[in-house]
Amino acid sequence: MRVLVTGGAGFIGSHLCDLLLRKGHRVICMDNLITGSMANISHIKSEEFQFYKHDVSEYIEVEDRLDYILHFASPASPIDYLRLPIQTLKVGALGTHKTLGLAKKKRASYLLASSSEIYGDPLVNPQHEDYCGNVDPIGPRGVYDEAKRFAEAMVMAYHRVHGVDTRIVRIFNTYGERMKIDDGRAVPTFIYQALLGKPITVFGDGSQTRSLCYITDTIEGIYKLICSNINDPINIGSEEEITILELAERIIKLTRSKSKIVHNPLPVDDPKVRRPDITKAKRLLQWEVKVSLDDGLRMTIDWFKNLSK
Repeated sequence: MRVLVTGGAGFIGSHLCDLLLRKGHRVICMDNLITGSMANISHIKSEEFQFYKHDVSEYIEVEDRLDYILHFASPASPIDYLRLPIQTLKVGALGTHKTLGLAKKKRASYLLASSSEIYGDPLVNPQHEDYCGNVDPIGPRGVYDEAKRFAEAMVMAYHRVHGVDTRIVRIFNTYGERMKIDDGRAVPTFIYQALLGKPITVFGDGSQTRSLCYITDTIEGIYKLICSNINDPINIGSEEEITILELAERIIKLTRSKSKIVHNPLPVDDPKVRRPDITKAKRLLQWEVKVSLDDGLRMTIDWFKNLSK
């Protein structure tokens, strides 16, 4: 396939580019680099790979055929989307519209990288695909939550009205190599603090939960969805739920750090629970998590150690 990956220089997008190339596909990576980084794709030397610096909220022109468009462009960490609220809304709305229009023109299949954030601060646990969520549209996190919810609505409209072959993946908390140290998410923040012996900053009392999926498992699930004929949203994530406090303690243990845990005020609208129901992914994609949390954290810690050398 000839595949366009928007946001391809980001954390998940760059790993997806790697996987597609390993599978023998031709990849066009498009990114405006406001949160992505050339460092994430600098290792790629394949002649089957092209990079274009472009904001997908603007008109997109790609020559020749396209078989698939994977729309991963968006600020994704709380620090980034709170710093770039309008850009986040634009790439979710205008960027999705532009890429869907291109898919329609090229008769390409299309996958939207949605998020567990569409469930907001959920009132059910685990979260299944039929749950409509609990989102504050005007809260500070609403810029990301509602951008993804609008994007999903746009994708389904193009599927129903124009017959575009679409997929929607709802990605739950994913971690691994190429995460940014300063993106505000728990895993890179805790690892960075632990390696430097700094206090580990836990928001609230740390009882809020997350379910963490290692990057190789996430992109394998995404690829299986690409190769399927499933048009409805699919959750991809780990079923193993851990509190933020337990995560901090585990990272301290794995890094053999002397860091102490300190508690900061809980951010507005911070979800209290986050765990996917992946029944559909198991049944329809034959996908499930393979990498344990401890093994994934060890590999991520090693990568951060090498990064600091």
